[in-house]
Amino acid sequence: MNADELRAIQAPIKQRYRDEPEAARIPARAEGSLDPNDIAIVVDAWHGKVTAGLHKAGGGSGELACSADMLLEALVACAGVTLRAVATAMGVTIRGGRVIAEGVWDARGTLGVDRAAPVGLTGITLRFELDCDADRSKLERMIQTAERYCVILQTLKSPPNIKLEIA
Repeated sequence: MNADELRAIQAPIKQRYRDEPEAARIPARAEGSLDPNDIAIVVDAWHGKVTAGLHKAGGGSGELACSADMLLEALVACAGVTLRAVATAMGVTIRGGRVIAEGVWDARGTLGVDRAAPVGLTGITLRFELDCDADRSKLERMIQTAERYCVILQTLKSPPNIKLEIA
């Protein structure tokens, strides 16, 4: 797809959202079923089911998906798709490359070993390794634009209000 094709596809969508702002509020949802026999949950993922469980650092076998890795995978997916859209709009050819997200979490926090230790990822690095025809200045502008419009990245940078409910 080239920039003109992308603009042609997105133009009526953008106009609809200008005319009907409520139509732009897109619901997102995830669901999982608790495993009655293991400390695990089966998540209904995009193309099948993924079973997530305890990380090895928390007593798991390492055979089940780690939710922290799944979060980073969502970040990589969103950043990669957003970057490709931005590059297309800017007329930059990307021949290949990788998007890599790395983070660190402290198992002492999640296991309750040290109440002062944080629970959750405390730092994430998102790295772009691109084979493209853009010079450094254009590449930086592409990355900045992708950062601005990446839903998952912006969600992590400005966390939403989250409420917990019991049904």
